[in-house]
Amino acid sequence: MARPRKPLLSTDRIVSTARALVDAEGLAAVSTRRLAAELGVSGPSLYNHFRTKDEILEAVADSVSAQVDLSMFEDGRQWRTALRDWAVSYRAALRDHPNIVPVLARGPGRRPAALRLADAVYGAMVDAGWLPAQATSIGALMRYFIMGSALGSFAGGFVDDQSAYDPADYPHLGQAHLLADQQEKIDERAFETGLTALLDGLAQQYARLAPESES
Repeated sequence: MARPRKPLLSTDRIVSTARALVDAEGLAAVSTRRLAAELGVSGPSLYNHFRTKDEILEAVADSVSAQVDLSMFEDGRQWRTALRDWAVSYRAALRDHPNIVPVLARGPGRRPAALRLADAVYGAMVDAGWLPAQATSIGALMRYFIMGSALGSFAGGFVDDQSAYDPADYPHLGQAHLLADQQEKIDERAFETGLTALLDGLAQQYARLAPESES
């Protein structure tokens, strides 16, 4: 009887396994030796697909970028609505894979999905009437805000020990020990507040574009 064949090693298998490791244990967990063990293959076989660990992490990062919805830039949505919907989708992807954010924060580099994302945002803003330099700035500031929100939890940064917040030292933090229990609610509200403030500010700038273009 023939022995069962091992699943064929593929780029997708390597990336999905590496992504699971990053999600569960962080960036430091990824090594060619560890990946080979998880995949049931010899270490050198990975080099047929990736030359280095950094290349693997870049591919993992791009697989997360590929999860971000870009349809709002193609279906005729007004620029502000499109930016909001995209920001929510982008944050959701990063929230599901927060340990890869430091790699994503380096910028798109040569990663295809990340470049498509940047191209979609920039192109939609220019098509909406923003000047090229302004469109670049919008893409940058949205990226700063979204990635910053995914790097850590504000509410989760407070311990649930009331004694840590002596009113003699911190007179305004009497309820801070309760924040961690409402982490998701507080962080979601903070994201929505910041996103609305950003979009309101951009809308005010956008309203001044038409008079400037007509002068």
